[in-house]
Amino acid sequence: DAFPAAPVGDAAFVSHDKGAATPADLYFVAFPHGKAHPFVHKLAKKARVIDISADFRLRDPAAYEKWYHFKHPYPALVKSAVYGLPEVYKPAIRKARVVANPGCYPTSVLLGLLPLKAFANRLSRDIIVDAKSGYSGAGRSAKINLLLSEGYGDFTAYKVVRHNHISEMQQEASGMFGGEARIAFTPHLIPAPRGILSTMYVRMLEPVSADELRAAYEKECARHPFLQLADPDKVPAIKQVNGTNLCLVNAFVDEDNGLIKVVSAIDNLIKGAAGQAVQNMNIMFGIKETAGLAATPIVP
Repeated sequence: DAFPAAPVGDAAFVSHDKGAATPADLYFVAFPHGKAHPFVHKLAKKARVIDISADFRLRDPAAYEKWYHFKHPYPALVKSAVYGLPEVYKPAIRKARVVANPGCYPTSVLLGLLPLKAFANRLSRDIIVDAKSGYSGAGRSAKINLLLSEGYGDFTAYKVVRHNHISEMQQEASGMFGGEARIAFTPHLIPAPRGILSTMYVRMLEPVSADELRAAYEKECARHPFLQLADPDKVPAIKQVNGTNLCLVNAFVDEDNGLIKVVSAIDNLIKGAAGQAVQNMNIMFGIKETAGLAATPIVP
């Protein structure tokens, strides 16, 4: 229904109940949080599944009651699902029956922090995240604050405590840094249709030089086709990644305050959702990881 006047090739819309009955090697499930798990459970019996909701992102089934307010009915499937951040879990994704596609904010945050694992014993695991998202991050529901006439020219914070994405950020950052990480996360809504810009503040327990930091980011980014390091002293911007599956990052040493500041930019609809799902599919089926995802950014 999104593009009723723009058919693409021979593609035709098939409702989920009919589509689920059609034999396939892989299903993408894109129901709201708390509504996807019965479909994933059913489909995983006969095919591989990539779930774009949060229903299988957390490894502890009990955590769903705290963060998503429902008791998970499929704890065994939760524990066997693989968190679908390719830059971290590619070997496991190749073999997975169910892949839990990460959230958009966590993708921007975790990829920005990933190269810092090289300094895990020199950094605090108490991390502050200040993030901004375009309107599309809130979906397409009819909400007054998402109307163009209401939001244009405005800039607001929302859900400033216990945002549900904190759960997966802390889960994954803890594994990345080898100990319990705490994330203080504040999301903001900006008057743009798409894109996420996240800034992470990480306190140094021991000094890290600018050269060391740059070298660590260069090394990590060279390993991943969609993690790209900005030029020295350049700050990523959402227009540089819109329409692409890229995460553009850069990191800076703030000596005056004893901090490392990391800035990352993604398109929340591509690397933050559907593009990452396609990337995971490519990995699962041994297809070239970049297949179908090599796009030129939309400018302006």
